[in-house]
Amino acid sequence: MSIKSSLQNIFRPQNRIAGQNYEFFMGTSDSGSTVTERSAMQLSAVYGCVRIISEAIAQLPLHVYKYTDKGRAVAEDHPLEFLLHNEPNEEMTSFVFRETMMTHLLLWGNAYAQIVYDRLGRIVALYPLMADRMTVDRDASNNVVYHYEIRNDENKAVDKRDFHKSEILHIVGLGFDGIIGLSPIAMAKNAIGMGIACDKYGAKFFANGARPSGVLEHPGTIKNPDKIRESWNAQFKGSENSHKIAVLEEGMKYTPMSLSPEEAQFLESRKFQVNEIARIFRVPPHMLADLEKSSFSNIEQQSLEFVKYTLEPWIVRWEQALSRCLLRHDEKNKIFFRFNVEGLLRGDYASRMNGYATARNNGWMSANDIRDLENMNRIPAEEGGDLYLVNGAMTPLNAAGAAYGLNEKGE
Repeated sequence: MSIKSSLQNIFRPQNRIAGQNYEFFMGTSDSGSTVTERSAMQLSAVYGCVRIISEAIAQLPLHVYKYTDKGRAVAEDHPLEFLLHNEPNEEMTSFVFRETMMTHLLLWGNAYAQIVYDRLGRIVALYPLMADRMTVDRDASNNVVYHYEIRNDENKAVDKRDFHKSEILHIVGLGFDGIIGLSPIAMAKNAIGMGIACDKYGAKFFANGARPSGVLEHPGTIKNPDKIRESWNAQFKGSENSHKIAVLEEGMKYTPMSLSPEEAQFLESRKFQVNEIARIFRVPPHMLADLEKSSFSNIEQQSLEFVKYTLEPWIVRWEQALSRCLLRHDEKNKIFFRFNVEGLLRGDYASRMNGYATARNNGWMSANDIRDLENMNRIPAEEGGDLYLVNGAMTPLNAAGAAYGLNEKGE
């Protein structure tokens, strides 16, 4: 039995890919706040995490490499080199394209781009597609197909276009089936909903309360309480009117009823939610301006961990998805994609210089290798720029004095 025929017993063409049915996670959270990918971006911590990661991925140099007799080199003549490093299409720079795709990946768990070919079958453009409009399915032959909704200005579906898998660049996030990624926003709905609720509470506290809010008591019967309430709100409602002195008449008495945000641990709750959201996206809190547990001695280490544990998994997803979707089968053993993260891992100047000195003295870096990493002009080869030198101070004991023509007896 062939692999494809055996898959027919597992994947039925009438069934959708199971992983994309995460929509049921969306909606009202336990805090009462409605959470969607777009409403989550109105929360500063979510916006900050998405912006930090997407901009970090977008700013890294991305090149197409080829294997050569001397190792590897940038494939400057490959058409994908210009598309990925400079302009993926006529409307976007490489930075904007990757930033947009990474934003989709962080919010929806998937990033899609249409691959445009010319008449010779060469890739000439890449255009991002909205992840929330894409549905992944299987056809009668169990091949993955993509259905994209075309919507009008009112966000209503007016048409649908089907894409073959060769027409789509699909970067997949964490999921259940390896075909569709799950939305981090949907999976962390309650944590994000709590943050949205705290934001709403804080806004309403300053917008609605005469500071502090309470009850107006009158010794007699009031014929028109609405008029008194409106008069009170007109003078004392809103943050701009807080701390005004109230003058009460006819024996009226004001009794405060609510607690202050500090007494209700409101600020502590908001701070905890920032850490919760930072945990979801694996972003160090100090990058979200929370410096409570950061110091001069550990903040550099946290930044290096951000590159290693936060960016590196996303980078690998990008590199492997680019190879899978954009390269022909006969190119996959010759061509590969690499993000250059050296600039983010270089550390401070003194540490770099000490590392370069060690590498230079031990013979595994030349002067030009070091100058390339520091973006400096190369030294001509005839002047020794490509020489690999070894410190000769440490030699085998039986070879001591050999440079002076002495034998083992020192004669």
